[in-house]
Amino acid sequence: HHVVPGVVLTVVGGFGAVASGRQGAGAAVCAVIFGLGAGLVLDEFALVLHLDDVYWSEQGRKSVEVVVLTAALVALLLGGFLPFGVNDLTAAERHDRRLVAANVAVNFLFSLVALAKGKPRMAVLGVLVPLVAPFGAVRLARPGSPWARRCYRNRPRAMARARRRARAHDARWSRLRRRVQDWLGGFSHS
Repeated sequence: HHVVPGVVLTVVGGFGAVASGRQGAGAAVCAVIFGLGAGLVLDEFALVLHLDDVYWSEQGRKSVEVVVLTAALVALLLGGFLPFGVNDLTAAERHDRRLVAANVAVNFLFSLVALAKGKPRMAVLGVLVPLVAPFGAVRLARPGSPWARRCYRNRPRAMARARRRARAHDARWSRLRRRVQDWLGGFSHS
């Protein structure tokens, strides 16, 4: 598995970057080593998460999703996208750091609620795109989520609605998601 070499490369790259400073060829080499290590660890994310070799199972598909999501977020940041709507502020608003901090805190809170409702993709994307997290936070929770287990346990109609909505959503999107995951992560030979 790639986990052990990935962790070793990440540690070596991280310590090397700290030791070499911010500039120069040494820092660039350490950044590449760190990135290679992080890539290897992300490649085996499902193994780290489940402590079992679940790569070709449904649980293993989480590894592919995390790598794709991480690559998309890194591409957004490298492309100059500034999260939390900071790039939409006027020059006068930029000076008021409290407004930016409040914006970040509220958006992060919405992301946490979306995550508790069983919507991890919306939560992670919502950290960078401000209107995604509130949308995930106000919608009905997924049936197996911590939010549903806690808030719908005495509300059978809400749980039934959540199950119906989850079945309809999964029927609509699971085939497309499966194809994209197979295309990105490879097809199972079993």
